[in-house]
Amino acid sequence: MIIRTRWRSILQTVTLHLGAAALIGYFAFQGYNGQYGLLARRSFEHQHAELTAERDKMRAQREALEAKVLLLSPSRIDADMLDEEARSLLNLVHPKDLVLLRPQRAAVPASDTGVAAN
Repeated sequence: MIIRTRWRSILQTVTLHLGAAALIGYFAFQGYNGQYGLLARRSFEHQHAELTAERDKMRAQREALEAKVLLLSPSRIDADMLDEEARSLLNLVHPKDLVLLRPQRAAVPASDTGVAAN
């Protein structure tokens, strides 16, 4: 009877320790690999940095467009900007303008780039 009680006490202690170790291991695993763990946090921070850079780039583009639109506003039209836009849209050149033509780059065949064509 004493042996059974001693074995039961040992098994209860071992079971308690193994259960506690399993519980701690589960939470440690989830803390590192889980949905909100350390690896997910790194991913969130990387995504946040990319989106912040994209937002800043879009903001700069928007500000440039706003400045250009402001130059073309009906209340105060900038003559140079109006002339530039009209010439680019109509594809016209003033007779006294100096036009420099740049040669177009030749297209590189797919075989020269090292990429196999499908």
